[in-house]
Amino acid sequence: MRSLKVSDVMWNHIEPIRCGTLLTKVVKALLSNHVSGLPVVDDHRKVLGFVSEQDCIHALLVSSYHCEGDPIVDDVMFRAPVTVTPEMAIVDLAQNLGAGKPKVYPVVDHERLVGIVTRTAILEQLAKAGCGMELPKYAEAE
Repeated sequence: MRSLKVSDVMWNHIEPIRCGTLLTKVVKALLSNHVSGLPVVDDHRKVLGFVSEQDCIHALLVSSYHCEGDPIVDDVMFRAPVTVTPEMAIVDLAQNLGAGKPKVYPVVDHERLVGIVTRTAILEQLAKAGCGMELPKYAEAE
C-alpha cells in the first residue's frame, strides 16, 4: 500500500475551471463530473483557487435573492487550496484526511495542474488493500 502514489489513483481527464467562468457553468461541470469541487486555473494551468458545491450553493442563493445575475467563479473560489504532488504516497495523504479537510485535491507538478484526487479514490484503494477484495467499479461521486 505504501508504494501506491497519488498518480496511481488521480483523475487526469477532468477539465479544470478557468477564471471568469459563470457559476452556472461551474455547477454543470461539478454535476457532470460527479465531484464536489474543482480547481480553478489560469491559461497555463497554474492553480489559482478551488470551487466547491458549497461555494456555489451559497453564491447562487444570494445572487438569486438579490436578483444580481450570474456570479463568476472568481467571486466565490477559495484562493489558497491545498494541493498534492503526483509522487505523494496514498497512505500519507490518507493520514491527513479528516473532518474539515478537502474532499478533492488538485494534483500539481511543477506548478501545473495534472489532475485531481478524491477521498473516494483513496477510500477505494484502502478498502482493496485492507480487505483483499475486489470492489465494484462505479462512477466516482462525492
